[in-house]
Amino acid sequence: MKSLQTDLSIYKKFNFERAPVGVKFLPVRPEGIEQLDTTMALCEMIKEAQRRKTAFYIDKDNEDCAGAMILGMVEPGLHAGGGELGVKWGIYQEARVNERLVARAPKMPPGNINYVVFAPLEQITFEPDLLFLVATVSQAEILLRATSYSTGELWSSKATSGGACAYLFAYPYLSGKVNHIITGLTLGLKGRRVYPEGLLLFSIPYERIPVITQNLRQMEWVLPAYTDDTRENFLARRKKIFEELAREFGNG
Repeated sequence: MKSLQTDLSIYKKFNFERAPVGVKFLPVRPEGIEQLDTTMALCEMIKEAQRRKTAFYIDKDNEDCAGAMILGMVEPGLHAGGGELGVKWGIYQEARVNERLVARAPKMPPGNINYVVFAPLEQITFEPDLLFLVATVSQAEILLRATSYSTGELWSSKATSGGACAYLFAYPYLSGKVNHIITGLTLGLKGRRVYPEGLLLFSIPYERIPVITQNLRQMEWVLPAYTDDTRENFLARRKKIFEELAREFGNG
């Protein structure tokens, strides 16, 4: 694994209740890191790294849901009913809906990933392929602003009721786009009680990590407009800004 080059210490400033987690996809077994000693869903492993406060790795046998298939670690499994699975859970109307979503779900190329490393912030010694952040709404406002501060990129969230792992792991990695999911809206995260409802779970791909990290260092975290204690004060600030622009550019 390539050693960590990006200074991630700015994320400590958030005082997250749950530590950021770095993830690395590997074709070969990592050295000096212990393997997870149990099985769970891929989405649960983010929380497990936060709970353990130490790095670990997994292989296909540690994953007990659809995550290993999404990562291309195993062939898609065949089971009775096929597309009826989502119908049985009550999240889709008919098998045709489930089949379409499964067909469209992002998946890693098969055979490239055999091991996955999870490490909480203090234990990240490698350049992450994905950086996961669990944020409150106030923290998320800062993070979302950081994603577009130097680029103007629009915010977007992609997910489905089932198979959230596809949009937390495969989608950001393959597309290069930041994704976020609100906890409590997807079947696995909610049913497995991974996180309380109403948090925002961010997945940041490797090429966006340096940009967002640098933006966090440069931008104001608490905007002056957010410190106005009344609507009237906010509108007064707005008027002042427009007047300053008019004087500066001579159009008022």
